[in-house]
Amino acid sequence: MPRSMVEEKQALVDMMLKTTLEVTPGGAAKVADFVPILRPGCTVYVTFLPGSDFADTLATVRRLKSDGYNPVPHFAARSIVSSAILEENLAALQHEGVSEGLLIGGGVDKPLGEFEASIDVLHTGLFEKYNFTKLGLAGHPEGSPDISDADCSLAIEQKNHYAKNSSMELYLATQFIFEAEPLLAWEKRIRQQGNKLPVHVGIPGLATIKTLLRHAQHCGVGPSMRFLTRSPMNMLRLSLKDSFLGSYVNAPASEPSELVRDLVVGMDNDADCLIKQFHLYPLGGLAKSAQWMYKIQDGHFQLTGNGFKTL
Repeated sequence: MPRSMVEEKQALVDMMLKTTLEVTPGGAAKVADFVPILRPGCTVYVTFLPGSDFADTLATVRRLKSDGYNPVPHFAARSIVSSAILEENLAALQHEGVSEGLLIGGGVDKPLGEFEASIDVLHTGLFEKYNFTKLGLAGHPEGSPDISDADCSLAIEQKNHYAKNSSMELYLATQFIFEAEPLLAWEKRIRQQGNKLPVHVGIPGLATIKTLLRHAQHCGVGPSMRFLTRSPMNMLRLSLKDSFLGSYVNAPASEPSELVRDLVVGMDNDADCLIKQFHLYPLGGLAKSAQWMYKIQDGHFQLTGNGFKTL
């Protein structure tokens, strides 16, 4: 039986209450004070972009931790120079009381050290050694420019196998998406192929098409952006979305309410769905995206035809 509007609204609130967000070390450096922007206890991922220095990640983690937040540092397998350096960084994070991370392959063509993929890093056992209790691993609902579809499937199989013997809670985290239907189909497909790991779905924050395109390369959003750029009509429609013609076009929204609502409805229609929470990519607009998130958490929105509108 379909949910009532009251039940659907509560389901949206419940999902957004679990939503995490992220900052880059460079973006964090531009924030004078996180307290007016983020509520106490908020989980904040700290990204690691290709060519970055992990020391900047550590500095951002320390700052967030001291301000009362739960920082989750990113690790990029192909950018890790050696096991010794990884162990040094994990020891420093343990000293800061950090016990959760996100491990991805990383968007570099040639590994800087001994690790080709995240599974290679997992097999060191170093995350368990330094008392990490929760670790996110990459999931690719739209495929990956760095990994073949066959290797993506194999990676999920390997991650599930590893999870059976690890003390950590593992989950799959995706890059941000624009459409719910392909994501829901991907989740169902990998579940049928044996995936048992929870899925955290990436959703874009409030951004114009110009901002989305500007951040795409830096955030490693190749497949998601190809969804837009592979069709000139998609690009035209999305560019119009932020103009006075926005209400007349059918396009992936630069404001994610329709996406979020479609995901929640899809999850409700599949009792076995493994999507457990959302991760919000601010795309350079941390304050604006966080404000939008908190309005939904507080129930300050109303359902509209296809999505919802914050009040």
